[in-house]
Amino acid sequence: MAYRYASNPSEAEDIAQDALLRAWRRRSTLRETARRNQWLSTIVRNEAFRQHARVRPVPTSEVEAQEGAEDAQVVATVELADLHAALRCLTQRDRQLLELRYGEDLTQSAIARHLGIPEGTVKVRLHRARDKLRREYVLQ
Repeated sequence: MAYRYASNPSEAEDIAQDALLRAWRRRSTLRETARRNQWLSTIVRNEAFRQHARVRPVPTSEVEAQEGAEDAQVVATVELADLHAALRCLTQRDRQLLELRYGEDLTQSAIARHLGIPEGTVKVRLHRARDKLRREYVLQ
């Protein structure tokens, strides 16, 4: 009987389950046992109306919103792990140059003074270190 009022089998199962639960709780209100089917049909009908009157959120939008937030954190964590793995593949000199440039935010001229090498050499080495890092990162 619940299938008559439902738009899909899942909804019909919900209506039937809620109706049977309500009937069990209110079984003391059944006056004539001969009219049990009519009594139960009325409960199913009323439960179907209750089911349709409920305002329910669309479950996919809630799930997608939560998954999107989680995915961003997971992706960031994975990307960070890949970056660290790519950095470990570089030479100590390349890691030091990248650390001075991006970790300590030094300019190329400041790095040149710090390491005691020409600024042109710093530019070339930084360029090569970034290229190596990029290639290693893609492989991760």
